[in-house]
Amino acid sequence: MVTVLHEGPPVITDRQLQVIELIAAGCSNDEVAQRLGISPRTAKAHSDVLRQKLGCARRRQIPSAYRAITGRDPLPQSLGAGQPTPGD
Repeated sequence: MVTVLHEGPPVITDRQLQVIELIAAGCSNDEVAQRLGISPRTAKAHSDVLRQKLGCARRRQIPSAYRAITGRDPLPQSLGAGQPTPGD
């Protein structure tokens, strides 16, 4: 028997969101670790937890699964969203 502890989208911490943004920007676990000041092993652990929370088989699926579940795109946040786009 499986017990559901909560319904709705998974709870994503601020740190996990940072990891999602960096993965969306194309960063490897080593690059995520360097940018966040954590070890590569901790970066991988964050990725593993996110894959589980978001129901992904592969790390590269994390940003699109996050987008599908929340409706929010993590990529613009990590690349300076809010800056004028060409033609503005």
